[in-house]
Amino acid sequence: MVLRWLVLRLLSRERLVERLSEWRPLRRAARLTASALLRARREGREAARGLRDRLGAAGPGLLARAVRFGEAFAREVRRGLREPFPPPPRVLDPNHHPPHRGGGSEP
Repeated sequence: MVLRWLVLRLLSRERLVERLSEWRPLRRAARLTASALLRARREGREAARGLRDRLGAAGPGLLARAVRFGEAFAREVRRGLREPFPPPPRVLDPNHHPPHRGGGSEP
């Protein structure tokens, strides 16, 4: 909580952000991050295209079954999101100690 506040406080200072943007290690990290994201997106698209091609080559029946499965899965997810969530479990006060009901003798 304190760390979040501190980071937000520092990032609200325009001059500090400007100086950080000129800092070589930070620029390099940003460039590597952007490169990794773009490469992952490209490879994901290529993998999806390859899977689609393999399913199509296996026959139209398999492709139709895969499409039906995807539609049914999406339908079930949407239905599950529409249903109300169950109430959260009741959490007792950690400082609350129920009275002892043992068979001991009391003075």
